[in-house]
This record gives sequence, C-alpha cells and structure tokens, in this order.
Amino acid sequence: MVFHPALPTLAFPAMKKIASLLLLAATGLVLTLSTSSAQHPPKPLRACLVLGGCCHDYAKQKDILKAGLEERANLQVEIVYTEDKSTKARFPLFEKPNWAEGFDVVIHNECSADVKDLPYVENILAEHKRGVPGVNLHCAMHSYRTGTPIWFEYLGLQSSGHGPQLPITVTYLDKESPITKPLSDWVTTNEELYNNVKIMDGTIPLARGKQGAGEKEGNDNAVIAWTSLYGEKKTRVFSTTLAHNNSVMSDDRYLDLVTQGLLWACGKLNDDGSPVKGYGPAAK
Repeated sequence: MVFHPALPTLAFPAMKKIASLLLLAATGLVLTLSTSSAQHPPKPLRACLVLGGCCHDYAKQKDILKAGLEERANLQVEIVYTEDKSTKARFPLFEKPNWAEGFDVVIHNECSADVKDLPYVENILAEHKRGVPGVNLHCAMHSYRTGTPIWFEYLGLQSSGHGPQLPITVTYLDKESPITKPLSDWVTTNEELYNNVKIMDGTIPLARGKQGAGEKEGNDNAVIAWTSLYGEKKTRVFSTTLAHNNSVMSDDRYLDLVTQGLLWACGKLNDDGSPVKGYGPAAK
C-alpha cells in the first residue's frame, strides 16, 4: 500500500461527527420538503359550472352548487350563467374554439332543449372528446335535441321526459363504486323522476329511483345516476337526473353525490371512496 503524506487523514471521531452532521442535514431537508408540501396542497381543481335556460331556479342554483361543492373538495367553481329562461338558451363560451381550456371539469346544468344547431353542439362536445371530464345535472339530460344521438352518446343515457313531482327513493346499486361507497340510500323531497329511453353501451348505473307505489305515479326504478366513458379518449363522465328543486339540490346527500362524481371524473377519488390526498375539504 502506498502512503500519501500530502493527503489529510481524519480520526474516526471526526468522521463520525461529519456523518452525523450530514444525516441531520438530510433529515432537515426531508422535514422541510414535507412541511412545505403540507403547507402548499395541490392547486384547486378548476370547474366550469354552466347554468341557464328553461324551467329552473338557476339564479339560486348557481350559488347552491358553488358553495356546496367548494365546501366538500379542493375545488374552484367558476360560473357561466345566462338569464335567458327559454328553451333556446345559448352560451357565448360554447361558440369559442377550445372553450374549456384551463378547466379540469365542466358541470352542465343548462336546460336548452330547443338548441338544435348541430355545429354549436358539436363544438361543445369537441372539448369532452379531447378529454375534458363532464358532470351533467338534471335538465342537461333534456338539452340539445338536435335530431341526432350525439348529445345522448356523450351523456351515456337518453331521457325524454318525467312524471309528476313526488318524493324519490334513491337506491344505490353499485356499492363497490368509489363514488357510492361513502353514500347511503335516501329519499328526496318532491322531485322529478326522469325516464330512461335508452341506456348506452358501457354506461354503469349507480343508482335507481322509485317514485310512488306504481307506474301511474311515475317511472318505476329508472336509472338516476351513472358513469360512462366518452369518445376515443374514454373521457370520464358522471351524470344524475336529480335536482329540479332547490330543496333537493341543497340537500347534503345530493351535494355529496355530485362531489363524489366530480372527483371520480377528474381521477381524484381513491378506490375506497375517499378523495385523493390534497383534494378533500381539509386541503383548502
């Protein structure tokens, strides 16, 4: 062995001290990064909430949904609202190319049954085709009746009408879905039960609704909540026909359902039904 006197040698205690200092520094760095991560949770999901059109109290529902959803998830809801109360309500946003750019999810709560302009509807769907998740509420299911099935293919289910307003018994079917795992069956106040004309291939029913004692009082056991995958990109889509009335929309059980569906659509729901870390209400 060759000895180089020019190279300094360290006594064992000194080496041990340096090793300890390095370990402390590394531990401090990990703790700093951990603390920083805890202090700076992921950015809120950006949701575009579209409301307006016929037959509903959208002026109040926009506030009910925004407050209820933001309370339940790390979410920032941006409202797109028109005061047009007709069945032909349109939204300038939907006229633009790439209109959903910057949003993580779009919540459709419009009622525009007589908007039949095919290029307009195709432009709405183009953003979902490119992968922007969708959440569809109540009268969104009765909108954009263009004479083609394109809107219903996006929704995953076709509906054409409803019976009288009576309480609906909500029964969750897929108890293993991360959306429904934390939820329990319930009964609404007076509400519209939408019919099922066609359930598209690949649609997964999550809940059925029963209204009254028989068919004369409504549609028996119609699917009222479901998931589907849209287009070549398999965009996640969650829908529920519930919430004509504000009393249902403001119900904690309804808002819990929609929040679960939204987080699932965005890929922010664990298999056990809990939000992915950083996307629950405590993250805000």
